Amino acid sequence: MRKNKFSNRWLQSHNKDPYVKKARESHFRSRAVYKLQEINEKDKLIKPDYCVVDLGSSPGSWSQYLSSIIDSRGQIIAIDILPMEPIEQVFYISGDFTDEIIQKECLRQAGKKGADLVISDMAPNLTGIKVTDQSRNMALVELVYDFCTQILKPGGDLLVKLFEGEGTYEFRRFLQEKFSKVIVRKPKASRDQSREFYILARSYKL
Repeated sequence: MRKNKFSNRWLQSHNKDPYVKKARESHFRSRAVYKLQEINEKDKLIKPDYCVVDLGSSPGSWSQYLSSIIDSRGQIIAIDILPMEPIEQVFYISGDFTDEIIQKECLRQAGKKGADLVISDMAPNLTGIKVTDQSRNMALVELVYDFCTQILKPGGDLLVKLFEGEGTYEFRRFLQEKFSKVIVRKPKASRDQSREFYILARSYKL
């Protein structure tokens, strides 16, 4: 009974969420699109001729937003284990981004120049145990960075989601050694109760 009451409260809150309503009206697949939109409007992250890799892309709202900016000169590569409905201009790769075969396919699509930008709104499967969940999140963002070393071109950017907790300060310091500038962003579209924030690492150094 308690679980049902919690689920009902969450659903009511979700349906009243202004970003959920806005996403539905604008035909975006999730409210998460407004996090990327806010960061892009503030930091001028995405350009029409960019090659962008969207990790953990499903259901596809970030890829939808990218497709509204990137034109025929650029490219959008979306990767996820979960299925994703087709989006115009988006090349979707079904699989685990840590898999060598998936990485090779992504490299093939990106070409010799590599990606201008890698974005990740991924979160690990949560257990509700804070220490375990934080450990999983840090392991995930480290894998995202490892992926970047394979695909990101010199001077490219990385946008990745983290959760406040142990390891985030150290990871930020690590990125400061690998990129010219590292910025923390907490979009207004992030839920008030969420510990999530985003790191924007700019100008990758090889």
